[in-house]
Amino acid sequence: MGNSEWARAPIGMDAGRWTTWGGCRRVLAVACTVADAQRLMDPVATVASDPRVQVVFTVAPDQVFGAGLAAWLARAGVVVVPWQQAVNTRFDLALAASASRVLDRVHAPVVLFSHGVGFNKLTPAHLGGQGLLARATYGLGREGLVRDGRLVAERIALAHDDEALRLASACPEAVGGARVVGDAAADRILASLERRPWCRSQLGLGPDDVWVVAASTWGPSSLLGSRRTLLGRLVVDAVSASCRVGLLVHPNVWAAHGDWQVHQWLGPLIAQGLEVVPVDAEWASALAAADAVVGDHGSTTVYATLTGRPVLVADDGRADVDTASPMGQVLRTLPAVRGDAPLVGRALRSVEAAEREALRAVAARITSHPGRFAQRTRAVLYEVLGLDEPDILPAARPLRPLGWDMRGWAA
Repeated sequence: MGNSEWARAPIGMDAGRWTTWGGCRRVLAVACTVADAQRLMDPVATVASDPRVQVVFTVAPDQVFGAGLAAWLARAGVVVVPWQQAVNTRFDLALAASASRVLDRVHAPVVLFSHGVGFNKLTPAHLGGQGLLARATYGLGREGLVRDGRLVAERIALAHDDEALRLASACPEAVGGARVVGDAAADRILASLERRPWCRSQLGLGPDDVWVVAASTWGPSSLLGSRRTLLGRLVVDAVSASCRVGLLVHPNVWAAHGDWQVHQWLGPLIAQGLEVVPVDAEWASALAAADAVVGDHGSTTVYATLTGRPVLVADDGRADVDTASPMGQVLRTLPAVRGDAPLVGRALRSVEAAEREALRAVAARITSHPGRFAQRTRAVLYEVLGLDEPDILPAARPLRPLGWDMRGWAA
């Protein structure tokens, strides 16, 4: 089916003629980027096995980071309907992981999930109708949640009680629709930590092997944007110390530059031993397997605090971070990369009591309901759908093997 060709099944004017499962409530998952799609797979999993529910995806317009999304969804095996068909069809529920400027065109009650952890980043300063607009917290600001005086989302799914307080300050009219459900990525990391030996074995790591993870968000102040020399030092140090180094890269980096180009740029480091974790991989398990993490101001650095392992921070993106967020706390309390000292030795340092408490304090701000995202999210979605929940308790989307493929994304 071409991008502009409307689907006749499982939705469409005569869909009943072609479908095997009939009379389903229709759920639309709206993704602008690969990061959105990955984030949506967990809430989608809480309803997808119900024979009363049919889930379809659509690709919302994104002129910056939309590259690769259609291919990612095709590999996941989900039904994708064209955007124009999606906005001209009524659905019983829509799910989104970012407050896209076109989300208000969807004809369905929307449940909005966070794009990352902790609502960390600030929106860029830009001109509005009355001059320069102040920077807001991305995902909590009124500009993204209200269109023409109306709330875009019927429900806003939050991970932590603190986020509800921050939402009340930033967009008071949205508080009534907020529900604190927990964090799916945190639950997957916690589940991975319970199976850490298995996760490490999937990477070919033995009990005595050392795995250091570097994590980069996107943009000029990211690890890859401003600290590529740091990454090079880390790889050189790791080779000398007989360690392995893995690199987690934000999906927006691949989207903006292309897989081929990113691998070309990283080629010399890959030749020296850097292992780049593909965008399709089970990143939570790769993180849980780490003996230490070197990160920037992206969400992965915050999630790394759940592991209890040493975290070292390249803090060039400080100006783009909401100081009230968990990432703001990371920048204030965790060690930063300074000077030219060997990085592997510093990354693998013994975590003293004060630092261990700092890690725990950040980790405690990630989710108010560890291990319960699936259960609490399903309750919210079935409330909006107007259906009774199935008798079977919801389970988190199962962990996939760390082989670099798509198996299990839609499981």
